[in-house]
Amino acid sequence: MRTHLTLLIIFLLNFINTNKAQISGCTDSLATNFNPQATQNNGSCVYANASVSVQQSIVLDSAIAETSGLIFVDNQLITHNDDSDINLYALDTNSGQIVQTYPLNTVFNQDWEELAQDSTHIYIGDFGNNVSGNRTNLHILKIDKNALFNQNLLIDTIFFSYSNQTNFNNAGANNTDFDCEAFIVGDDSIYLFTKQWISGNTSVYTLPKQSGTHTAELKTTLSIQGLITGATFIKDKKIIALSGYTGALQPFIFLIYDLNNFNFALANKRKIAINLSFHQIEAIAYAGGTKFYLSNEKLSRSGLNIAAKLHILDLSAYLNPYLNSLILANDIIINKKYKLYPNPAQDMIILQSVDYQFDKKAVIYNNAAQVVKFISINSDRNEIDISDLPKGLYLLKIDNEHLFFCKN
Repeated sequence: MRTHLTLLIIFLLNFINTNKAQISGCTDSLATNFNPQATQNNGSCVYANASVSVQQSIVLDSAIAETSGLIFVDNQLITHNDDSDINLYALDTNSGQIVQTYPLNTVFNQDWEELAQDSTHIYIGDFGNNVSGNRTNLHILKIDKNALFNQNLLIDTIFFSYSNQTNFNNAGANNTDFDCEAFIVGDDSIYLFTKQWISGNTSVYTLPKQSGTHTAELKTTLSIQGLITGATFIKDKKIIALSGYTGALQPFIFLIYDLNNFNFALANKRKIAINLSFHQIEAIAYAGGTKFYLSNEKLSRSGLNIAAKLHILDLSAYLNPYLNSLILANDIIINKKYKLYPNPAQDMIILQSVDYQFDKKAVIYNNAAQVVKFISINSDRNEIDISDLPKGLYLLKIDNEHLFFCKN
């Protein structure tokens, strides 16, 4: 009996997980075409126009007026200039002043445009190409983090060319599809986001993150209607946030989320205007939760004088529904009647009822078919203490429904 029940549980787990992903549609509750029955996102979400205000703006140290990249690493916010300056700078996020300088004396800066990172390295993109669109020395510097922070330098170089660039004639200033100012680093690959000056689109290219000479392969093209200038990757939440601005210097965030295996076609894509006028936003960094840093370079044009600044932005209004859905990502939901999460769990599980009507009783069984807990269900949201249960696989039975969870 016990062996049969255990096998039944495993079978039902596999059956439910296989069949709950059969409804394809828009899974984002903020979208105008949200489908509450959808269990698998198909990238079809459509959004109304949206905007967000910065929480704080801080004038930056005058030495980094050309700030062009940002990363938040080891509790340091690091930036650089996009001219010939070969330093990285750590910033005080309260004052905007430089607190540490990391000189990279063994390399040069033709046009550093972006910073990215993985767990072991910092990457600098020397791939700005807006002057004539025909650079043949595009490259990314790969810097060992531990060595850098210990005042040492271990730097490799990743050279690349675009797979679909065949014409290297001088295209003139700001007239090319092969200008890049944003990239992220995944487990195996680098993803470049180009700045297409005429169309306002962004093409995504991939290349290996190993040193050497590579071809950046075209993966997809995104319709953004703006110039992308920065990127940050939140791996565990499957989010890429791009920063940029329009031809009228209206800055924006372009969110790509629910991004599985870098399949951009099936991810949510949303553009959110930033309520700042005439700011040339150049970089974005993730600071945890729903908090982001952005920076703009100094702008002096046609009577405008905008100082280089650091901005703090909270995107909770646009990301929280999605982030909350991640908590439910491993739920086992039967007939949309109950939700049980988190799964796996540690000390507590939450049982939600979509159509709660009256008090009910629930029973928890272990994988040996033994009753280990009786529960009174008296709310549409019930917190159930499981701290006294050993690690393992469990079945919660309520009405004629069976919900499974693991404790670890």
